Amino acid sequence: MYLCHLPTNTWSSSSFTACRLPSPSHLNSQLVSKGSEPSTCFLLLIHCPLVDAHQPKFEAVLSEVDILLNDLTFTISNLSSWMQPESASTNLATKLDDCFIRREPLGVVLIIGSWNYPLQLLLLPMVGAIAAGNCVILKPSEVSATTGSLVAELVPKYLSQECYAVIRGGAEETQELLKNRFDHIFFTGSKGVARSILQAASLHFTPVTLELGGKSPCVVYGPVNMTAAARRLVWAKFFNAGQSCVAPDYILCTSSTRDLLLPALKEALWEFYGEDPRTCPDLCRIVSPQHWTRLRALLEKTRGRIVIGGESDQEDKYMAPTVVVDVSEDDALMAEEILGPILPILSVESVEEAIALINRGQKPLALYVFSEESSVVKTVLEKTSSGGFCSNDGIVHMTLPSLPFGGVGASGWGSYHGRWGFETFSHRRACMLRGWALERFNTLRYPPYSDGKLGWLRWTTSAHSLMIPLI
Repeated sequence: MYLCHLPTNTWSSSSFTACRLPSPSHLNSQLVSKGSEPSTCFLLLIHCPLVDAHQPKFEAVLSEVDILLNDLTFTISNLSSWMQPESASTNLATKLDDCFIRREPLGVVLIIGSWNYPLQLLLLPMVGAIAAGNCVILKPSEVSATTGSLVAELVPKYLSQECYAVIRGGAEETQELLKNRFDHIFFTGSKGVARSILQAASLHFTPVTLELGGKSPCVVYGPVNMTAAARRLVWAKFFNAGQSCVAPDYILCTSSTRDLLLPALKEALWEFYGEDPRTCPDLCRIVSPQHWTRLRALLEKTRGRIVIGGESDQEDKYMAPTVVVDVSEDDALMAEEILGPILPILSVESVEEAIALINRGQKPLALYVFSEESSVVKTVLEKTSSGGFCSNDGIVHMTLPSLPFGGVGASGWGSYHGRWGFETFSHRRACMLRGWALERFNTLRYPPYSDGKLGWLRWTTSAHSLMIPLI
């Protein structure tokens, strides 16, 4: 286990103490690059995805750097108002009291990042944690080694070493880390690892935020601009080679819609990646040999028919954008989140059938609907449940810092981005400041008790200060 600035044999969560950062300017000083080399730091940040997954610079800037900077700017701009005590309504018995909700730091929080967006999924929740005044321990994914090394180098250089640390290592080191007591754990990753984190957290009654993903469906139904729909689908699905937890995982549409959609998908793929996608610099590679092997196995197991793509190269960790049709609900491609450039298409006869299929599965992290009929969009929105929802596009909803990002049920617990990250890492403390006036009024609650006292007390403490008949 590698700790960026503290000896591992002496470290524990008690090494840090939490205190509310005094102002947004303090937050700015902690989170915005210090010194004279912000451009150098920027180049280093976008270099990591290029090395770890051969991600195009264009995608790396958008998904790893800009989304982080936008959330940071949004947080700094609004933190003063978020930190203000929130007034609470009172009843007749508390009219003279000062009642409010105060946001306070939780303490020391652990953030465990994921491999598919190793910077964004590690540092973006950190923005909310610092804004809320917490000390933070970062655990980068061991799969994205270049990114982990850079984070371990930059954090002690730009942030206070008394409050922030980076720990590197694999599964064994993570298990050792989880033996410490934290005040909150934030994890992005698989359900299997999430179970072990929950078990470790339960020993200390530590609250946990889980960002887990899942099979995010895309319903294409009714009249649709197929050219625009195909371009948006191809971009959302094959961005980062499909290794996005909010990428459309599969498509639900009628057979007639599928027959119109397939040529449009082929045209969009040719437009984006050319005749031979392998030679295109804008197509990412699979992050590791293990992930490539898992995806290849899914293609070999499917009973569906590959109509686009299917080519792959293990040495290059390359997998072509692939579309599979005639996929059944019990197919291997439907057994787990794909997290790769494979797009199954399932045929349904109606939007009701599509909704029923979605609802038979676990609640997804995202749900997409492509339709020119607002009634179709509204029906799917109202009759399903998901972490996020977007019509006629994919992924873009999670780039807006004013919207919460998180799952529901098996796709995750809790949310972050913008204020939602600040709230996740804050304790909402209920406060009542009471003086010594009206002590005579308090005799209503003191013994000796009587029905008369009870009636008056119930009236003064009721929500509407109305008489509640005694039984």
